[in-house]
Amino acid sequence: MIKSELVSLIANRNPHLYHNDAERIVETILEEIAETLAQGGRVELRGFGVFSVRSRAPRSGRNPKDGTSVFVEEKWVPFFKAGKEMQDRLNSANASMSGDTSGDERLALLK
Repeated sequence: MIKSELVSLIANRNPHLYHNDAERIVETILEEIAETLAQGGRVELRGFGVFSVRSRAPRSGRNPKDGTSVFVEEKWVPFFKAGKEMQDRLNSANASMSGDTSGDERLALLK
């Protein structure tokens, strides 16, 4: 799902909201999550998961083009850990699906 699909879904499920209001809501939520992570914080959405940042230590890497060794500086990366309810929901959906189920059918089962 992409952001525009999420905005449309929220607007359709809440007919009292204008599409622009739903877009502003989604944008505000995502901006607050990003801002909290940028400040080194953590965002926990019960039943969904936890967004946090993790440090990747400096290391020696390899340039794939010519194979030379390069230094990769320390960096902070976003990390997401799914909550127990989300994991249970995903695993129960996977258990009830056959091996030939497409991604779209899996998403429909999760809804």
